[in-house]
Amino acid sequence: MSSTPTTYSIPNLLTYGRILAVPLIVLCFFIEGKLQSSDFARWAALGIFVVASITDFLDGYLARIWNQTSNIGRMLDPIADKLLISTALLLMAADTEKTIAGWSLWAAIIILCREILVSGLREYLAALKVSVPVTRIAKWKTTVQMFAIAFLLAGPAGDKVLPYTTEMGIGLLWIAAILTIYTGYDYFRAGVKHMVD
Repeated sequence: MSSTPTTYSIPNLLTYGRILAVPLIVLCFFIEGKLQSSDFARWAALGIFVVASITDFLDGYLARIWNQTSNIGRMLDPIADKLLISTALLLMAADTEKTIAGWSLWAAIIILCREILVSGLREYLAALKVSVPVTRIAKWKTTVQMFAIAFLLAGPAGDKVLPYTTEMGIGLLWIAAILTIYTGYDYFRAGVKHMVD
């Protein structure tokens, strides 16, 4: 850790920016005063989401190479990710186009439930001074989720440019859901011995 970690370091500012991106994405879908997924709304939301997703990679990378890790960064980084992913999934389940509907809702529910369960487990283990490191497959899960949501945000607007954009997003969402179950179980297994003790 840096000897002088700062709340306003560039890695932390990128994390704050990712949190601020959440209401901006919501606003894109409410530009017309109601939940409306026009082509403009979808492209604007996608642009914001892509920039926010890039900051997810950059903040951790820069914090490590510049030795600017901080407690607030470690706390806010996973929160920013969960806010971004959860908000996007809820918007696409509720929008007029019903981008996520039917059986695909189960994939979104699995992802949301896992995030809540893992957050609770992390909080419990943190109280015991136990940290569970993020695995490589968990990072892959996050990457697949981001790509799935990007395709789904483009949705019908994207279908006009690249056929089957929505279907590719749904496929990736199911892959993310499967990885989510695996990594969630991995987390639970790593923490269960501490819960039993």
